[in-house]
Amino acid sequence: MVEIGRARSKPDAAPARSHDAERTRRDILEIASREFARNGLSGARVDEIAARTRSSKRMIYYYFGDKEGLYLRALEDAYCETRASEAKLDTKGLPPVEALRQLVEFTFDHHHRHEDFIRLVMIENIHHGAHLDQSKLIKRLNAGAIEKLEAICRRGKKEGLFRDDVDPLELHWLISALSFFNVSNRATFSRLFGDRLFRAKGQKALRQQAVKMVLHSALKPDRLRHRR
Repeated sequence: MVEIGRARSKPDAAPARSHDAERTRRDILEIASREFARNGLSGARVDEIAARTRSSKRMIYYYFGDKEGLYLRALEDAYCETRASEAKLDTKGLPPVEALRQLVEFTFDHHHRHEDFIRLVMIENIHHGAHLDQSKLIKRLNAGAIEKLEAICRRGKKEGLFRDDVDPLELHWLISALSFFNVSNRATFSRLFGDRLFRAKGQKALRQQAVKMVLHSALKPDRLRHRR
């Protein structure tokens, strides 16, 4: 009977170990993302990440290969979270103008709430996108963001609301620029001009301005006059 009991316990051990390993990887990625966002790739310390996750450098290297491998996984994880959140935004059943409005508002709010994501993207730009080039996952994820805008633009043009030459990629650039700058340059902008725009009332006003600017870029002139 003892041997039977031991035999039955074995199948449960592997899933438990697998679950623990996945939880360890997730913990390492979470802490590493913060460390890279605050100190950059060169300034981040694997020793510090290991200490804060109660793991070891050896374990981190086992899971992620090396420091740059860990950084790339953190970057991929940040993009995955952003695009997963965006995917939950259902714009298919909305009128084109309302769909575009909600997409702008979502992006502005998401970037405002996820400063570490913005910092990671800033750091990757310092490295000229070298690590992003290595990731097929990130490119595939961001293609989905353009596809959502393409669908909105097609419906907007079909209904005679959007300009015939409106470009989804240009709209994506504009939405990203307005939402990104709001976080990336907050420290310098507020020290130069005060923090009024970064208080609740100021952020609400900037959010509304972002929507107006994107709609102005997409809508036909006669539709803009009608909206006024």
